[in-house]
Amino acid sequence: MEIIKSEYVISSPSVDMCPKADKREYAFIGRSNVGKSSLINAITNKKELAKVSGTPGKTQLINHFIITSADQQQWYLVDLPGYGYAKRAKNVRKTWTKMIEEYIRKRENLVTLFVLIDSRHEPQQIDLDFVNSLGEWRVPFSLVFTKSDKTTQRETAANVRRFLEALSEGWEELPPHFLTSAVKRTGIRQLLAHIAELNKAE
Repeated sequence: MEIIKSEYVISSPSVDMCPKADKREYAFIGRSNVGKSSLINAITNKKELAKVSGTPGKTQLINHFIITSADQQQWYLVDLPGYGYAKRAKNVRKTWTKMIEEYIRKRENLVTLFVLIDSRHEPQQIDLDFVNSLGEWRVPFSLVFTKSDKTTQRETAANVRRFLEALSEGWEELPPHFLTSAVKRTGIRQLLAHIAELNKAE
């Protein structure tokens, strides 16, 4: 898939205020500081589409972008607030959690959720718990391991393997997974090919 146009649409405080669910939708989520904005910018090949920040918790709303591919197909890319640590008041984090869960469970045109995992670290319980919640909610998702350029190939491969092994303890079948680097554009072509295949599905 070749993306020829990416445009910001709207930032919504709740699923009820999101754009009309008339296009296929792909959402991206992960812990704060997982490299989500950088990955979205790499996927769309538009450097400042999603705001990149060194401060965890920068994304606070449900951000919709409309994407047009070379074959003139259009779909929504959604940038969701990160889960986990952020320097925000407890009541704000609680509001985020409710907003994210309602979006994931209620958005009827959501094709799949891309869950970003920092490949620099060993499995984090917060990530495993979130993924297991998706299983309970029967939400389709894929795993995207980010920042593969930040450690050696051996370390990255070991961390990915450990995460998948930890996940397999409670799952009969593992979801699709991708190894990416926004800097080196590793895995971007594979991610776009996956979206293209899902766009073709009935």
